Amino acid sequence: MRSMLLCSVVLAVVLGSVAQAAKPPRVLFLTCSAGFKHAVVTRPPDGSLSLAEKQLQAAAQGHFEVVPTQDVHEVTREKLKAYKAVVFYTTGELEIDRDALVDYVKDGGGFAGVHSATDTLYKYAPYGEMVGGYFNDHPWHQRVRVKVEDTRHPATRHLGSSFEINDEIYQFKDWHRSAVHVLLSLDTSSVDLANPRVHRTDNDFALAWTRDEDKGRVFYPSLGYEEQVWPDPRFLIHLVSGITLTFGGK
Repeated sequence: MRSMLLCSVVLAVVLGSVAQAAKPPRVLFLTCSAGFKHAVVTRPPDGSLSLAEKQLQAAAQGHFEVVPTQDVHEVTREKLKAYKAVVFYTTGELEIDRDALVDYVKDGGGFAGVHSATDTLYKYAPYGEMVGGYFNDHPWHQRVRVKVEDTRHPATRHLGSSFEINDEIYQFKDWHRSAVHVLLSLDTSSVDLANPRVHRTDNDFALAWTRDEDKGRVFYPSLGYEEQVWPDPRFLIHLVSGITLTFGGK
C-alpha cells in the first residue's frame, strides 16, 4: 500500500512537470492609449476584449498564450519575468517602468510594437532607439502596394514578392535603414509622393522590420490601423510569426 502511494506521488510529480513543461510561452499584450485611441484596441463598454486582443489571442493558439492588459502597472521589472515577450499597441507617454522594459529586452526578452507603438514614449529616447524609430505622420490612408523585401523571413514568406492592402501608412523619423532589417516597405508607385504630409526626402518608407537590442529581439509591423486588417490571415500570420521569433520560438 505504501509503495502504491509512493508511486502515485511520483507519478503526480512527473505529470505535473510534464504539464508545466507543456505550458505555452506567455506574451503580454499591452493596449493602453495615453494619446490617440485606436478603434481596434478600444474595449466595449462591457469590458470585453477589443478586436485586436481577440484576434491575436485566437491566431496565437498553438504558438503562445496572449495575456491582454490595459494596465500599465503590468510593465514592471518583477512582473515582466513571467513573460517571454511583450507586445505594445500603445500611444503617448505611458506611465510604465520604462527602464525595466528596455532592460528586459536587452537581457533577452522579446518585444513587438504594432502600428502606433512608434507613437509612444517620445520623451524616452532609449525606447525609440529600441523600437527603431518614431512615428512622423501618416501621409496615406488608402489601398497601397507593399513590397516584400525579405521573402524568406518566417513573418513574410507567405506574402510573395508584393501584395496590396488598405490601411493607414506611417512614415518615421529617427529611423535609419542601416539600423534595422527591413521586411516590408511601401511601393511608392502606388501613392502620391506630392502629398504635403510627406516628410522623408529619401522616399524610403519601411512598413515592417526587425532588429536586435543586445540579447533581445524586436519586431515592428506598422500595419494594423483598419479593423479589416485584423481578421486578414496575411496580417495575422505576419504578426504571430514575428512575435514568436522575438523569443526564439518557431
